Amino acid sequence: MQWVERILSRAGFERRNIASSPSWAALQPVGLGAAVNERMAENLTTVAACVSAHASALASCPVYVYQRTPEGRTEVPDHPVAQLFRNGPNLHQTGPDMIEAWVSCALLTGNSLLEIEREGGSIVAIKFIPWRWVSPMLAPSGRLVYDVTEQSGLYAQTGRVRRVLAGDVAHLKDRSDDGILGVSRLSRSVEPVAHALQLNQRAQNVVAQGAAPSGAISSEQKIGLESLESLRRQFDSRHAGVANAGRVMILTDGMKFTPFDITPEDAELLASRKFSVEEICRLYQVPPPIVQDYSHNTFTNSEAAGRWFAQFTLGPWARKIEAVLSRALFPEGSGLEIELDLSAFLRGDPQTRWAAHKIAVDAGILDADEIREIEGFNPRGKAVVLA
Repeated sequence: MQWVERILSRAGFERRNIASSPSWAALQPVGLGAAVNERMAENLTTVAACVSAHASALASCPVYVYQRTPEGRTEVPDHPVAQLFRNGPNLHQTGPDMIEAWVSCALLTGNSLLEIEREGGSIVAIKFIPWRWVSPMLAPSGRLVYDVTEQSGLYAQTGRVRRVLAGDVAHLKDRSDDGILGVSRLSRSVEPVAHALQLNQRAQNVVAQGAAPSGAISSEQKIGLESLESLRRQFDSRHAGVANAGRVMILTDGMKFTPFDITPEDAELLASRKFSVEEICRLYQVPPPIVQDYSHNTFTNSEAAGRWFAQFTLGPWARKIEAVLSRALFPEGSGLEIELDLSAFLRGDPQTRWAAHKIAVDAGILDADEIREIEGFNPRGKAVVLA
């Protein structure tokens, strides 16, 4: 492969260093143990829940294609791109499936690709490409090209690499330091994530190696070393480990068992694990109630957290997705654009949704038939005849 690198270098291509780029290694070692990747980070349920909250919420939003004209904006439901998102952008995924995978990959690795397939100038498919399959290079023109290692089966990859040009992909990036590649937020905040992983491992070790019940055995009689060692072996065999949790202990010869309350070390472990949840929620800008952490909330602030999440977390990502897809899918100057309908979040809140409809009707913005159309009803006076 060295001769390939030399040829590319002479041609002016610059291959991004996979080992050093934070978009490739989600976490690097910083004195807290071995490096971990984004899949290891998802062993933390808070990371998995934060990513899922982003991706599944955005994937639930309907995708519309609009034509912008001097008179205003008109939806184009019959556009091929609109039909792909509605009917399925590729052989293996629906529109929501693809958006969910695309956004999740960007949140974990900092970058994510959709490949756009065209025939005769028309878009016929949009496919998700996991970033771990991709090697980006910077061409002499200043544009990125992507070497994609094709997958031969469900569990293996071939050595065949094909090149995809920037004009044939939609490249979604998390915040970038150079404007070219995004940087994983997991790599930006290594310490909190690595610390949370260590706490998780410590808790597992406590469960796996701890003895139950926990306490001390005392006796007023003197116990010899052999008897003490025999007692220790019997105790370990009957009460140590998860499988023996809750077994009844039988003591003889005047022995007494004194249970221990929670130790300061155990209390610190519990508090640290709770704090790590809050740290990761800050990292992903997700209010804790969204990921089922209700330790500091009431019904009122849970409802406010949902609005905050939609406005300050999902809103910016929706705008970024709209800009990336519009730029990648439509020719410049066409006036076509993509929009994610965030009003879909009101689907599970009929009281707020219908109150908003009433305000729109009272203000003369919409009429009753337009509201019925939004809600999926036929206009008044028109009934569906079933054959």
